[in-house]
This record gives sequence, structure tokens and C-alpha cells, in this order.
Amino acid sequence: MVPHLSANLGMGNGLGGRWALPVASTSVLRLVLPKGSLEKATMDLFEAADLPVVRSSSVDYKASIDDPRIAEVRILRPQEIPAYVAEGLFDIGITGRDWVEETASDVVSLGEMKYSKATSLPIRVVVAVAGDSPAQQVEDLPHDLRVSTEYPELTRRFFESKGIRADIRLSYGASEAKIPDIADCIVDITETGRALRAAGLRIIGEILQSYTEVVANKAAYEDPAKRHAMGQLMTLLNGTLDARGKVLVKMNVPTDRLEAVLAKVPSLKSPTVNELAGGEGFAVETVVAKNQINRLIPDLVDAGATGILELPISKIIP
Repeated sequence: MVPHLSANLGMGNGLGGRWALPVASTSVLRLVLPKGSLEKATMDLFEAADLPVVRSSSVDYKASIDDPRIAEVRILRPQEIPAYVAEGLFDIGITGRDWVEETASDVVSLGEMKYSKATSLPIRVVVAVAGDSPAQQVEDLPHDLRVSTEYPELTRRFFESKGIRADIRLSYGASEAKIPDIADCIVDITETGRALRAAGLRIIGEILQSYTEVVANKAAYEDPAKRHAMGQLMTLLNGTLDARGKVLVKMNVPTDRLEAVLAKVPSLKSPTVNELAGGEGFAVETVVAKNQINRLIPDLVDAGATGILELPISKIIP
């Protein structure tokens, strides 16, 4: 795997930090968001995080967010975003790790956003060959092979690291259709590998895994007020992502059934238990995965819980 070239300054998922500085009115962020396959998922995330992106039409490249921390919003191709952020045209942007590596952009990583165009899985940049190729791993490939890819620089560095001479040709799409007459192998992205298998190809190597990532300009990150604003945005975005697929469950439990109910309850950390007025039992609440709820609620009823409420969650901020 190609090592990260950017500086990851330990912000993690942006949830645990303490941002002590106020946001200065003169220190607002220029934000660039991805157009294309990540566009809808990104817009949905910002909407859910109470940072709705407003633009005149779905094809407008300029937008706004009604938030004092954000001065400007531009919507551009993710391939271009790392370089523009590194150059200081924008303070913060959302792109893929694959494009940070391809462009070798010197940016600060504020953390991964684990969503993509189809699933919460990362995309993988892989090496694939025809299904009947004798190559079982990248090291089996011959010198001077023809490689078709949308990632020429990443691919060049990868094959050089393997000591394999390769004729790397830029692809503008449909790389899988170029084997075997135009290319001997391809370097392409996949989430599940399904499309490559459907095209009769076989993956023999992986170059990197790439999540959607928030990156920042180094100089902007060194500005304390801008860094504070970045941290606050990360708290909102990560809190929204953490809440996806989870619900809040609240219930009343008689005193003599408390242990039985707690034995059934999964929790984000530990369930909250408060004594009811009059000593008539306890109120219990916890966060659980939505996909567990259809089995959990009947089990809670069997264990003695009453007054069960299932509530949606918009954000989880530990």
C-alpha cells in the first residue's frame, strides 16, 4: 500500500477534542465539495448535519451554507480538490484518499468520512487482469506490460516499487473494456469487485484503500481560529455519521426486573439508568443499532420492560 503523503495531525474522528478558541468573524473557511459520484452522498451528509448546501440548481458550481464559519462553497471534481486545497485556493475540502495520493498533494488530513457513492465500504484501487491470465499476483506480471488507468502517477509509483517496467496509459473510463487487446492489465477502483468480475477480470493486487476524506490547507490549519472552525465542522459531520443506523431506546423497568432487562440491552457505552419518582422502578435508555431493534424489543418485553420508546437520532457526540 502506498503510504499517506499528507500530515495526519491526530484529530481522529473529530469527536473527542476540545476546541477552546472562539470562531473569529474574520476567520471563515473556504470550502470545496466533490462533484460527481460523491456529490449526492456529501450533500445528504451536510443536510443531516444541519449544514444544508444551497445553490441555484444542481449544476451550479457555486453554493453557500448559512453558517458563520463558512464563507464560500465551491463544488468541483474530487480529482482537482487536493491540489487546490494544497495551493491555498480553499481552506478545507472533501475528496478521496486516492486523489490525494495520485496528486501527491501536501495537505493536512482532518479525518476520514466513512461513506461513499454506494456503501460505507472504502473504495479499493486494485490491479486486475483477464480471468485467464497466468498471473496470480502483481509480481508475476512481465516487464513492459501495458497498463490502462485513471491513476497514472499512483500506478507509476506502484509498479516502480515492485521493480516492474510498465507502459502506463491514461484511461478516461471503461478501463475494463481495454483488456486484452489494448492493455495487459488495469489499475481501477472498486467497492465490491462485482463489476470487474462481471467484465471477466480478476484482481491480483491492491494498491490502496480509500475513504472519503476531509483535507485542509496547511497554512489555514495553522491559523488557530480556522483550525477551531474546522474542528467544529468535523464534530457535526462525524456526529451525524456516527448516528446513522442507530436509534435511542427508552423504557421503564420494575425494580425486580432491572438485571434481566440490562442483560438484554446493548449500548454505545453503558445504558443510562435513573430511578423513577416514588421508587416504582427505573427509567432505562440506551443507543442500539437499528438492525437489532426488531429482535431487541420483544426480548425487552419478555424480560419485563414496559413503556418502550424507539426514537431516531440525528447526531451522537461522545
